[in-house]
Amino acid sequence: MKIIIAGAGEVGTHLAKLLSREDQDIVLIDTDVEKLQWIDANYNLMTVVGSPTSFDILKKAGVNKADLFIAVMPFETRNITACMIAANLGAQKTVARIDNYEYLLPENKAFFKKQGVDVLIYPEMLAAQEVMTALKRTWVRNWFELCNGELILIGAKLRENATILNKKLSDLTSEHNFYHIAAIKRKDETIIPRGNDEIQLNDIVYFTTTPDHIQDIRTMTGKKEVDVKKVMIMGGSRIAIRIADIAPEYLKIKLIESDRAKSFKLVEKMKDTVIIQGDGRDIDLLKEEGITDADAFIALTDNSETNILACLTAKNFGVPKTVAEVENISFITVAEGLNIGSIINKKLIAASRIYQLLLDEDESNVKCLSLADAEVAELVAKEGSKITRGKIKDISLPKDLTLGGLIREGKGLIVNGNTQIQPNDHVVVFCLDTAISKIDKLFN
Repeated sequence: MKIIIAGAGEVGTHLAKLLSREDQDIVLIDTDVEKLQWIDANYNLMTVVGSPTSFDILKKAGVNKADLFIAVMPFETRNITACMIAANLGAQKTVARIDNYEYLLPENKAFFKKQGVDVLIYPEMLAAQEVMTALKRTWVRNWFELCNGELILIGAKLRENATILNKKLSDLTSEHNFYHIAAIKRKDETIIPRGNDEIQLNDIVYFTTTPDHIQDIRTMTGKKEVDVKKVMIMGGSRIAIRIADIAPEYLKIKLIESDRAKSFKLVEKMKDTVIIQGDGRDIDLLKEEGITDADAFIALTDNSETNILACLTAKNFGVPKTVAEVENISFITVAEGLNIGSIINKKLIAASRIYQLLLDEDESNVKCLSLADAEVAELVAKEGSKITRGKIKDISLPKDLTLGGLIREGKGLIVNGNTQIQPNDHVVVFCLDTAISKIDKLFN
């Protein structure tokens, strides 16, 4: 496939990083010469210096042969304009990042489709949906539904009451066959475990399982489910507004915003939300507004450090579930090691959602969900591929990847050493960055 990315910001660069590992024809367009030079030196792709809204620049990038054109520049008007021009010049499918929820209404999506903009990606809405998932499943750090929900990936931090601590994976496998431990996050290291590895205190463990065994995983990890009814939000961002829009009626939301003028505007937009004008870092204010009674605390300011510290403070007050928006990608690994609950990053969420579109275009592509320095991939095993030539234990799998589960004839199955992958199985692979290039050799 030929894929053109317009905009070398964090979303565009992350997409370029993911796509450049595959056998794809990738072109990245931006006006920043220095940024493109760095990307040129580090990734396997072509760069074009210039404006993505220029007819000449798009022609130079070969937009007439593009299977997919992705516009992820900071301004939605430029993204929409670039997609319209790209479609007019022959791009098969276009994707635009937007900031306006109104554009997602069915009648407006149809309008943009006519203009040549096929898919609209609104990162704030995607982030709000992630937050609602975190409030629904309070005991997990990460929750991904794979293969249309037939397999579930659960990330959970293990405390003293987990029953699987200090046990080898080989022993756990002999006891239970309803889950697979795909990865372990230990401090700042991600481990693809083998039979002799042990689960340790404070590890974040990633399990793959089927929907009927979710409660077994919760019991095994010693977690309690919290029924969230009272939520406190710090920061009146667009994500906060979208959360209020999609939250169920029983959820009582109180929002703290420091900017006086903005807080008055929020009153008009968030009619069922209590708006407090004040500094969310003020301990006395938090006490006064009832943080000790809150079931969940969500930090959504534009400062990653503030959000991390605010969630730590909320945990100290005994709030069961906390969610921090950490937009500084370099902070995510550090933040994962702290006691701040779930972490959201709208840039990574948007990049992963766009990446999933590729699966619709070509089933041989990886479908990725970013977890800092690791990826979850959903692939289809091809007839005659190496992965189908024997039982898993007899195939020399690279040490930096593991098979978490598979879908066969519409049913989710957990993989073990005796499993034999069959052609057309949908297989979930958990791998480190170093293994992406090896996947293709196994499955194609």
